[in-house]
Amino acid sequence: MDDKIIQQVKQRYGIVGNHEGLNRCIDIAIQVAPTELSVLIVGESGVGKEILPRIIHDNSTRKHNKYFAINCGSLPEGTIDSELFGHKKGSFTGALDDREGYFSVANKGTLFLDEVGELPLATQARLLRVLETGEYIRVGESEVRKTDVRIVAATNVNMQKAIREGKFREDLYYRLNTIPINVPPLRERGRDIELLFRKFAYDIAEKYRMEPVRLTPDAQILLLHHKWPGNIRQLRNLTEQISVISHEKEITADMLKDYGVTDDSLGTAGLVLHGSNNREHGATDTHSYEKERDMLFQLLSSIGKEVKDLKELVHSNMSHMQGAPSESYRVFQHEQHPVETIQYGQPVIKQNEPYMVNGIAYRPAETAHAYSHHDIQDVDIETVEETPISNKELMKKNIIDSLKRNNGNRKKTAHDLDISERTLYRKIKDYGLDI
Repeated sequence: MDDKIIQQVKQRYGIVGNHEGLNRCIDIAIQVAPTELSVLIVGESGVGKEILPRIIHDNSTRKHNKYFAINCGSLPEGTIDSELFGHKKGSFTGALDDREGYFSVANKGTLFLDEVGELPLATQARLLRVLETGEYIRVGESEVRKTDVRIVAATNVNMQKAIREGKFREDLYYRLNTIPINVPPLRERGRDIELLFRKFAYDIAEKYRMEPVRLTPDAQILLLHHKWPGNIRQLRNLTEQISVISHEKEITADMLKDYGVTDDSLGTAGLVLHGSNNREHGATDTHSYEKERDMLFQLLSSIGKEVKDLKELVHSNMSHMQGAPSESYRVFQHEQHPVETIQYGQPVIKQNEPYMVNGIAYRPAETAHAYSHHDIQDVDIETVEETPISNKELMKKNIIDSLKRNNGNRKKTAHDLDISERTLYRKIKDYGLDI
């Protein structure tokens, strides 16, 4: 990359900025200019793609011949073939005379096809033939004509997506994309934003003979933090608005906000302040999966810790069952299941409700059975040594207390004790409770 030549090109074409990505685009354009290779310029709308084809033409062997810039998106689909390839008189309604298309009048010169991604599929097939063989046919006739035109194309469309959706021919894409040039968006160009604002301010001041507007330091920072979806075109329009409408010549951040400039610095503040390419800092325009991956790792780590804590809790509670049972847990007899609810000062593990330990789903009865062979050393829950208060007395006491709390409502009492109403009725009868 010859910095001296690049600076000369910038001065000649009025290009402002020192961003590395911009310099790289100019360098590629200069290098490819003497060749006959097709060039595809890719970039968002408003980044200034139209300057590069002019640089390529003016530094090529075709510089003394014609140069045409055609916006393919602005041509009506019904007449676009006629505009590009010409037509014969009477070939369609309104064709009053023969017409030579751009491929004819630009012979030996350069055609810049802007927004090439908007071309209809039928026109894409014609364009591919011209690129491959240099031959084309005017609309309404059968005579094959020859042309020698160099094509430089540009688009703001995601071409890979357009190909997948069947909107753009893959073979044409690879034929146009012999030399790709990617123009960086304005938000990636750091301090170039401030330089461009100053240039536009001086241009309009000179045009209308007024004092140029100036930015305060906080206003400069706000410009760097804005996303600029309209890129250079948006910045130029903003500068013109401020220059004409504002009564103050020193523009502050608060004044910029009145013109719709917002602080969009989340994830981009650091990189624009240093004027660096955001890819050097891991931020890109396309979707990044790095943050999602980190979040997933954190989630898995958190789940692993919770599983470990649950495992330790189960070990601890099972160890307590080897000695005298404390008052902090209850063992409720069920008419069909030996263990209906176990509570160790923790949330109740309900009957048949599975939970995860080391990636395996257990039910309470299964857990008791599994651990009886490992951690409890064949201690049976039903044969745990009786404490001064037996399980039967404890159950009786709990039923009495719960019935009192619920004013004798047996349905609510059964719900509180986490047993069925049928079991509650049987136990009231067995315990001889006259309530």
